[in-house]
Amino acid sequence: MIASALSAVAAVSPRVAPYFQISAETAGDISAREALLDRAMGPGRRRKSSESIRRGRQPAEGLSLVAKGENGELLGTVRLWHVAAGAAGAPALMLGPLAVAPELAGCGIGVALMRRAIAEAQWRGHGAIVLVGDPDYYARFGFTAEPAAELAMPGPFERHRLLGLALKLGALAGAAGLIRPTGVRAVSTRFSAAASAPADRIGAAAR
Repeated sequence: MIASALSAVAAVSPRVAPYFQISAETAGDISAREALLDRAMGPGRRRKSSESIRRGRQPAEGLSLVAKGENGELLGTVRLWHVAAGAAGAPALMLGPLAVAPELAGCGIGVALMRRAIAEAQWRGHGAIVLVGDPDYYARFGFTAEPAAELAMPGPFERHRLLGLALKLGALAGAAGLIRPTGVRAVSTRFSAAASAPADRIGAAAR
């Protein structure tokens, strides 16, 4: 399902899109992704309330996507994360961050990433997606404030920017309360190295 795809979004973008492909993120993309996020979102990105949901968790399987240019350079990124939407624990995904290289803003890369991410989430059987973002931008993908009207983020947020999209009928019906992370916990590199070390080395390290 996550086969490479050429962009065909000039009709919805005021600028001509460069050649790019959308594919699954790999371990080799991580450092370039972090650098792109720093450039696109600035140093304050780690202080956002949505970051507290993502921190220490793995993204949902198959839902980390990147856009790459003709020479393999990373041009855009999006991830989705498992969450419980409200006190009743309605299963959902939280989308973000979505980011594109600043010099390519308006070229349609973000639109292509969003469409692929939503299609992939639906194909994998997920029921709903929530996010914090610009209502005008995300309205084109079907996101509105109404499905998330009774939900809250674990920290400061702007009510009108908390948006939802039901991929299955009634997936967010009655959802109210705090959005909580439910994804698999990430294992640190340091822990992984210790877990794979011989027992005598682990013992020495513990001392």
